[in-house]
Amino acid sequence: MSTSRDPDPKHPPAPHGGKPLAPGRPTCLLTSAALLCTFLLITWQVAVHGPLARADERLSGGVVHPDRVSGLLADLGNIVVAVPVLVAVLFYVGRRARAARTHRWWLPSVAAAVLMAVVPAVIVPLKELIARPGPPVMGPGTGYFPSGHTATAAIAYGAATLILWPWLRTPPARRGLLLACLGLNLGVGLGLVRHGYHWALDVLASWCLCGVLLIGLAAFLSRRSRRTSSGTPSSRTGPS
Repeated sequence: MSTSRDPDPKHPPAPHGGKPLAPGRPTCLLTSAALLCTFLLITWQVAVHGPLARADERLSGGVVHPDRVSGLLADLGNIVVAVPVLVAVLFYVGRRARAARTHRWWLPSVAAAVLMAVVPAVIVPLKELIARPGPPVMGPGTGYFPSGHTATAAIAYGAATLILWPWLRTPPARRGLLLACLGLNLGVGLGLVRHGYHWALDVLASWCLCGVLLIGLAAFLSRRSRRTSSGTPSSRTGPS
């Protein structure tokens, strides 16, 4: 005879209705297509130094003013800042899910970690292929498109938001998490352009590309949640 083990009361499972943050499938597809088309348009313009790229350099150059605030905002996209935040969330969510005896409790954290690891494999070849020079304050050199700092921040903070979302109990907590994610990424983008580390299109292209990747992660988490709620056991059993 076997009986279900009760979850640890110190780490209760996600409340009923704690679904992943993911829109419907048509919305995911349309949004992904729009982001991808925007990314391809920007990449084409940067590669051929078209009108959009020239306008970007004029406008971005006009707002460059390196200061301490913009530098600190840009630093939020550093690997040594953004990745530890994601790792902390991965461990927290994994611990909560394991204590709650969630089926395949480790899967969301592993999926987010894999997505973070994929970022350099996507961004670095694009940097080498496009070979865009940076703003004048950065001196000679290429490889500024798309922005790696922007991509690191978008995936780290975005993936952390997606896997933490179902474990938050109240709408205000969820709204706060979403606003924090958006605020951090906006701050990184503004800091990079203001400090002269990147052109604005470098940042925008990274947001578009990472948006597609995050939508994929959200869809994966949503599909997993539906499968679990439709009959997959969510608790482990053992001999009494």
